[in-house]
Amino acid sequence: MAAEDPLVRRRRGPSMADVARLAGVSGQTVSRVANDRHNVDAVTRDRVRAAMRELGYRPNGAARALRNGEFRSIGAIVFELSSFGTTRTLDAIAKAATMSGYSINLLPVLDVSQRAVTNAFSRLGEQAVDGVIILIEAHTLDEAGVQLPDGLPVVVVDSSAHYDYPIVDTDQAQGARLATEHLLQLGHRTVWHLGGPPTSFAADRRRQSWEQTLLDHGCEVPPVHDGDWTASSGYDAGRALAANDDVTAVFVANDQMALGLLRALYERGRAVPGDVSVVGFDDMEEAAHFWPPLTTVRQSFAEVGRHSVDALISEIQAGEHHHSPVSVATELVVRGSTAPPRT
Repeated sequence: MAAEDPLVRRRRGPSMADVARLAGVSGQTVSRVANDRHNVDAVTRDRVRAAMRELGYRPNGAARALRNGEFRSIGAIVFELSSFGTTRTLDAIAKAATMSGYSINLLPVLDVSQRAVTNAFSRLGEQAVDGVIILIEAHTLDEAGVQLPDGLPVVVVDSSAHYDYPIVDTDQAQGARLATEHLLQLGHRTVWHLGGPPTSFAADRRRQSWEQTLLDHGCEVPPVHDGDWTASSGYDAGRALAANDDVTAVFVANDQMALGLLRALYERGRAVPGDVSVVGFDDMEEAAHFWPPLTTVRQSFAEVGRHSVDALISEIQAGEHHHSPVSVATELVVRGSTAPPRT
């Protein structure tokens, strides 16, 4: 293969990969040297710095990074960009990072595998980030047997996996219990559940808590109907629920599926909340404008984002892991979609 034209390289500027290639080290090692971290031996550090000088390598913020050991940049690895929860959490993380003086480098990963995660870490290392926040669906990750690489501070959001990193998550179990108990306290004999995908940790925790709440109250546990978080899947599962006259109360794992259920109930001629009460989860902005306005469980995405960034910055500054998990409380928002059952 022909060597790259030096004129082309000068026009685009040398990259961290160029430095790593010349020094014969990994991109992570170049990042550590650029951040003036102490976990690189002296010989390797000198070789990397010599390669930087030879190539004229100057990453964004490099002068400041060499002085204080920080690039003021956070990487975010995401496995699912289309879901409401992920986009809201990312928005909260970006705002919290900006308020703390950090920028965000977003890296979506479509293939949940060891190779994909390792490559994502390497790419973020080349972009000179100080730490990484990972938004994952735990069951999918566990099934793939993925191990998170060492070398950068990491915080995991929305995960049940037992990683040696800080974990931040909404209290899924508390939210499901609030929703289920609200419907039972209205007088419904039991509560049906329209759940999220079985691979989702959040959906699984909500499902388990719903079931345990019913058992704690001595209620029958009906079969679960699963969706995939979308309104269309809520409509498809909702048609079966709407056709069952025994159904008087439904806890839905998110607001979008609840919207589909409301349509299915309407088409079947079953009034909400007169015939069937419905509770969602998330409290998306549109939930207050459904008809009827949706009773739902509010997640504080802003708090999840703030805690995630705070935990990561603490790791970056301390140079060590702090393993205490953070659980962000939920809140029941009662609107017009729930009422006592007909007598």
